Formats: sequence, structure tokens, C-alpha cells
Amino acid sequence: MNQVIRTGFVICSAVFLAACSSPAQKQETTAAPTPAAVTAALQPGTAHYKKGDPVPSNLVCMVNDAYMGKAQIAVPFNGNTYYGCCEMCKNRIPQDAAVRTAKDPATGKLVDKASAYIVITGNNGEVSYFENAESYKKLAQDQ
Repeated sequence: MNQVIRTGFVICSAVFLAACSSPAQKQETTAAPTPAAVTAALQPGTAHYKKGDPVPSNLVCMVNDAYMGKAQIAVPFNGNTYYGCCEMCKNRIPQDAAVRTAKDPATGKLVDKASAYIVITGNNGEVSYFENAESYKKLAQDQ
């Protein structure tokens, strides 16, 4: 299961790096944070959240399934709020139902990312979505 998540993150990272450097999203840098920057933010003593911690949904890019360490772009859709890191994500969320849902790794049930219990589950900021805290705790106990 971890290998699947890790492989998915690598693929998403490639898309993320290619698509999230939109000039319309310029801040202090010209590109969105790189996975290396997210990894640096997860090092002990440098960030509030670490692997195994639940994180607020607004700090997660729900298209890339990654903890970003800062507030993301809110994307309201059908009465829910999803979050993305760039204009590509902002446009994709309403158009692609697959990026609005995820499979709970503990139960196998499909969950809406807008209402999910989100936990950092990877060493590079990868997140997983759970039905609730109990679902995550069950998975953590089984590992």
C-alpha cells in the first residue's frame, strides 16, 4: 500500500511541478513549493505538522494529495470547499470528480476530500483521506 502511495506521489509531483508554475499564481517565487521544500518543512523543529499528524484541509493540495505547509486556494463546489495549490488545480477540481474523492486506506470506502479526516502519511508530505479519526487510528494500530 505504501509503495502505491509513494508511486502516486512521484507521478503527482511531476504533474505538480509542470502545472503549478503558472504566472498567474506568482508570489515571492515564480513556482509553487517543490516537494523538496515540503520535505524541508516536515523536518523536526521546522514545522508544526509531521508524519502521522492530522492536518487542516486548507493546508492540503487536494489535486496533488500533498501537505503544502501554507494556506491553499479555496475552491467552492456543490456546497463544499476543496483546496488546490495553483490555477490548474483550481480549474480541475470542479471538472474532475476523481480529484474530489479518495479511498479511505483503512476501510476502502470512498470519501469526499472536503469532509475527510486528513493525515500526513508519507515522508514527503503525502496525505491520505479517512472517513474519521477512528478510521485512521484503526489503520495506525494495524501497522
